[in-house]
Amino acid sequence: MEKLGRNDVCWCGSGKKYKKCHCNIDEKIVEFKNKGSEVPARNLLKTPQQIQGIKESCKINIAVLDYVGEHIKAGVSTEDINRWVYEETTGRGAIPAPLNYEGFPKSVCTSVNNQVCHGIPSADVVLKDGDIINVDVSTILNGYFSDSSRMYCIGEVSPEKKRLVDVTKESIKVGLDQVKPWGFLGDMGQAINDFAKENGYTVVKEIGGHGVGLEFHEAPWVSYVSKKGTEMLMVPGMIFTIEPMINMGASDIYIDDENDWEVYTVDGQPSAQWEIQVLVTEAGYEILAY
Repeated sequence: MEKLGRNDVCWCGSGKKYKKCHCNIDEKIVEFKNKGSEVPARNLLKTPQQIQGIKESCKINIAVLDYVGEHIKAGVSTEDINRWVYEETTGRGAIPAPLNYEGFPKSVCTSVNNQVCHGIPSADVVLKDGDIINVDVSTILNGYFSDSSRMYCIGEVSPEKKRLVDVTKESIKVGLDQVKPWGFLGDMGQAINDFAKENGYTVVKEIGGHGVGLEFHEAPWVSYVSKKGTEMLMVPGMIFTIEPMINMGASDIYIDDENDWEVYTVDGQPSAQWEIQVLVTEAGYEILAY
């Protein structure tokens, strides 16, 4: 960290003196680092200006998912959803972040039933009564990134699938209870994993959440099978996603060999995921996108 005098202007761009802004936070970070804790680099703590830009991006992300929720139904193809997302995002002056990201060919991820994540929209995949689908939307507005996803139940789904979707959504709330400054990401990870197991489910180990805001994927990587008191320290200004992937059956997954994107459960059982984007504040947290 750059050494600043207490009366210097704070590095975050707030215009305040360092002693009245980030000085105490920086000193506390150093204390935890000296104890051996993993702490965030300064560039992971978003400035007030950056937070405002990210929030504007999040507003579009939420609006796009709202639109999907209003129109999704049996008979709709996942390519239809891709078109909606592209049109609704660009129509608001933003860019779909997934499009051409590391070669991903579409504007949104659509993961149906036993697809865990990164489902590629297709005109050949038509939603039918009883399906569950995760629609994962990510937006770039003026260089700021937002990211959230929701589950949708198509028509009358089985009680087993409905319970999986509901418990997965509830796991987000369980994890949020652990999001507070000077706690650890592992506090949240263990709470989510314990809750899923108590309900008879498993949590995917290999894929987790991530920092987001100035880039699509930033540090830290966020696990949901971690242990309390481990992983990165949560500090005001950090922004990351909470997005556990919870399986009805075993946690084992595989990636489609042909496209190298789509992730499936090995046992063919359904998987569910909700994703929110959250800011750590001095008082706790603020949900930015959902």
